[in-house]
Amino acid sequence: MSELTPSEHITNRITELSDWRGERLAQLRQLIHQADPQITEEWKWETPTYTHGGLVCATGSFKEHVKINFFNGAALADPHQLFNNGLDSKKHRSIDFYQGDSINEPALLELIRAAVALNLP
Repeated sequence: MSELTPSEHITNRITELSDWRGERLAQLRQLIHQADPQITEEWKWETPTYTHGGLVCATGSFKEHVKINFFNGAALADPHQLFNNGLDSKKHRSIDFYQGDSINEPALLELIRAAVALNLP
């Protein structure tokens, strides 16, 4: 049997979560690709990870929430105040989504694009 690709791992994780968390991970995945069509899906630390010229972000599912973590989030401007976790970290910032939370899609797309731009010359 062949090893799964990172994209297959991510699809499997989304499918395994048969509740709102899987739907939210799928939505975040779509937005990440919409923000940067050249982004690469990777499977690191047992979680979906997205790279372009370096680590950009990772998504994760937990019992009560879904998270998108920006590896260099502390260096990003957050004019829409999306970050709600890791605010004291010197490097990372994240957004935790709970069931029923909405996503400010234009603001998140802007944030993802800014995170990619940090990695590019």
